[in-house]
Amino acid sequence: MVAGPTGSTVPRRQLGRNLRELRSRARLTVRAAARKLEWSEAKMWRIETGQTPLRSLDVQAMCFVYGAPSDLTEALMGLAKETKARGWWHAYGDVIPEGFDVYVGLEEAATRLATYENEVVPGLLQTERYAREIIRVHLRGISEEELEGRVRLRVERQSLLTRVTDPPELRVALSEAVLRRPIGGDGVMVEQLAHLIYMSGLPHITVRVVPFLAGAHAGLVTGPFVILRFPLNGDGNDSEPPTVYADGYTGGLYLDKPREVQQYEQAFEGTWETALDERASRVLIAEVAGSYGQG
Repeated sequence: MVAGPTGSTVPRRQLGRNLRELRSRARLTVRAAARKLEWSEAKMWRIETGQTPLRSLDVQAMCFVYGAPSDLTEALMGLAKETKARGWWHAYGDVIPEGFDVYVGLEEAATRLATYENEVVPGLLQTERYAREIIRVHLRGISEEELEGRVRLRVERQSLLTRVTDPPELRVALSEAVLRRPIGGDGVMVEQLAHLIYMSGLPHITVRVVPFLAGAHAGLVTGPFVILRFPLNGDGNDSEPPTVYADGYTGGLYLDKPREVQQYEQAFEGTWETALDERASRVLIAEVAGSYGQG
């Protein structure tokens, strides 16, 4: 696979999965493999989950310990070279949250994204002023320089939605609370809600609002999350396992086991069905936008 705009994220995940499978076939635990390689278990975990680039020589050592055939070893050593590719977001290395580079790479590679938000507008749909307020609250005491760097990073991520070639399909389910929570003042909210209406008019973006009157729904239990799906191979199978990302206050959680992904997909579809349709959602967003500044 060519790294391309996804940087090293996808090759790292592919390499990690292959090495994990080789270790399992060799009937070695993470601890046993780490001992043989004279590495820490934490390093093994980072490699197998695609959290870190890997040298070809390290791959060769792992394949030797696992008893991998020479042709597979060579292929994986070649893949290791792709894990050093740099995506555009590496230019923001001084402000990108730790570990979030993995998510940005997956986001760039995804063909379909489905997200539920119950508190704030998703990052891909935030205006600059709205994003600035969210980041300022999240990171109290942050310098103005770092604040502006993080805002630029968030805005740069959004370019994937308007790129000319194959922008991803985006489905967004928003709690009504997102619209009614006044972040940054009336002017910021009017601008933000107008942006939501505009973006929801693009053919590959659908925004639905889950009204308060919908009552209980799955999103109340799950909290916010994103489901990412990736291009299909020639045989019709996923080129990368679908992945769920849940962003927390101290870091993100990645889930890609089929059962976990299925549970979140069911939660999203259940929430999606309780939401207003696209037209009614745009009407509600416009009504709430009109209420700002009238109180």
